[in-house]
Amino acid sequence: MTDFANQTVEAARRALAAQLKTAAIESAELDARLLIGHALSLDLTGIITSAQRQLTSDESARLEDFARRRLASEPVARIIGQREFWGLPLQLSAATLVPRPDTETVVELALELLRAGGNLDRPLRIADLGTGSGAILLALLSELPAAHGFGTDISAAALQTAAANAARTELSDRATFVACDYASALSGPFDLIVSNPPYIRSADIADLDQEVRKHDPLAALDGGSDGLDAYRALIPQAAGFLAPGAALVVEAGEGQSGPIQALMAAAGLMCTTAPKADLAGIPRAVAGHKMAR
Repeated sequence: MTDFANQTVEAARRALAAQLKTAAIESAELDARLLIGHALSLDLTGIITSAQRQLTSDESARLEDFARRRLASEPVARIIGQREFWGLPLQLSAATLVPRPDTETVVELALELLRAGGNLDRPLRIADLGTGSGAILLALLSELPAAHGFGTDISAAALQTAAANAARTELSDRATFVACDYASALSGPFDLIVSNPPYIRSADIADLDQEVRKHDPLAALDGGSDGLDAYRALIPQAAGFLAPGAALVVEAGEGQSGPIQALMAAAGLMCTTAPKADLAGIPRAVAGHKMAR
C-alpha cells in the first residue's frame, strides 16, 4: 500500500493510479482522479491548480483509506457516496443499488412514449416501483416539469435516501415516497409506471462481479430462481393502476424481455413497442400499454 504522506497532489494521483492498474482495475486513472478529488474536496480544476502542493497528514490518511477500500473491490461511487444518473448527482446508501447507465434506457423509452403521445407537458402522475435511490423517478421528473411522482420501496432506509436525493435535486415538491411492496399502497390511475426490480437469477448471484455481489443490497438483486419473481408480483399490480393508454416500462436482464412481455400480455397489457436496447445491444427496457377506451 502506497504511503501518500508528504507527496504532492499530482504525485499522489499518479501513485494511486499505478496502484490500481497493478490490481487490474480498468478505470484506474479515472478512479484515482475521483478518489483524490473526494479526499481533498477538489474538483478537476482544483486538482490541476493544486498539483504541486503537498498533502496534509489528514488528506494522506483519508486517501490511503480510500485506496484500501477500492483495492478491496468497493466501487468508487460507494466510497465517495454518490453517483451521477441522468445528469443528477444522487446520494447512495447501503440500502440502494448504485445507479447504472443501463437503467437510463428505461428513462429514454418512457420519455419516447410520452413524447409520441404528446404528453410531455401534461400534469402526469408517475409511479416508480422499488425506487431505491429514486434515480428513475427523479430523472423523469427533471424532464417533465408538470409531473408528480410517487416512489415506493419496502426499505425505509432506501426511501430516506430517495427523499434526500429529491431534496438535493430540488424536486421534493413533486416527489412523494411511500413504504410498500411495489404498488400495494398506491391508488391510480397513473399515466406512467416504471420499475427496475430485482432480476438476477438466485443461482447467478455468486458469479456477479465483487463490486456488485459484496456491496449492492441482495434484496435489490435477487429475482428468484428464474429472475422473474418481481415481475410476477408488480406487473399485475401496475396493470390495474394504469390509466387507459398509459404504459408500464421496466428494466430487464439479458434474455428476459420475451418472458416479461408474456407476463405483461397475461395482465392485459399490449406490447406493441419493441424493447429498447442498451449500449451493449441487450434489450434493456420493456414496455406494455393499457388498452385505450
